[in-house]
Amino acid sequence: MSMQIFSPEESSEFGVAYVGRQIIAGFPSPAEDYLENILDLNKAVVKNPSATFYGRVSGQSMKDAGVSDGDLLVIDRSLEYRNNALAVCFLNGEFTLKRVKRTKDGLVLMPANKDFPPIPVTGEADFSIWGIVTYILKKVY
Repeated sequence: MSMQIFSPEESSEFGVAYVGRQIIAGFPSPAEDYLENILDLNKAVVKNPSATFYGRVSGQSMKDAGVSDGDLLVIDRSLEYRNNALAVCFLNGEFTLKRVKRTKDGLVLMPANKDFPPIPVTGEADFSIWGIVTYILKKVY
């Protein structure tokens, strides 16, 4: 799985009307016009602008974690890795999205698709956890 990395445009706003109340995923309530505010998606998903980037996913190695080919990730470089987080890793000159597992032998990059093998991080590898995924934006239609 590889990805393209983009910087967010801090000077622009992307405002769209949004539903001002919760959207219930059960039985719908009586119809009312709840469109009342403007939501700036940059402000909603970017908490630390100087450390936040967008990444476009290429590949299927994390599909069982809900990440598909073409999804757009919001990546925060200021966050520390925590167990089971989706991490954008830099390994030997390439970006990859995985979970990081610590073993007695070192680190292993774990895919979320049984068709892909875990990737051991060897001592001579150029490796870093580049950032943590905070949002996954996906096209569903």
